[in-house]
Amino acid sequence: MVMQLKQLFLYLLSGFFFIAGINHFVHPDFYLPLIPEYLGYPEFINYSSGVAEVLLGIGVLYAGTRRISAYLIIALLIAFIPSHVYFIKIGSCIPDSLCVPSWVAWIRLIIIHPLFMLWAWCVRG
Repeated sequence: MVMQLKQLFLYLLSGFFFIAGINHFVHPDFYLPLIPEYLGYPEFINYSSGVAEVLLGIGVLYAGTRRISAYLIIALLIAFIPSHVYFIKIGSCIPDSLCVPSWVAWIRLIIIHPLFMLWAWCVRG
């Protein structure tokens, strides 16, 4: 039962990152305004993070790459923190796109984001 639950969490993490990565290519206009202007090269950042998410989503499925993929997911999530802070700074709203109450953006940054890091840590094998 415990092994089945671990497998389920592994597949869910993989699927989440794989689909999120694909989404960077399917809906780039959603992600581009979330990239802080001071970073520059928003298209490169968007597509690079999409590629990384797809590869890491696949990488956690294989025992030989699971540990490094999980660590790199954690690193990627850390790299996304400036985008979360930027989103809060601009009022948690991108006109004609994503608008949420600021408390939702804070919950995403201080609770959900660390939970994803913990999730990756737990499936690292």
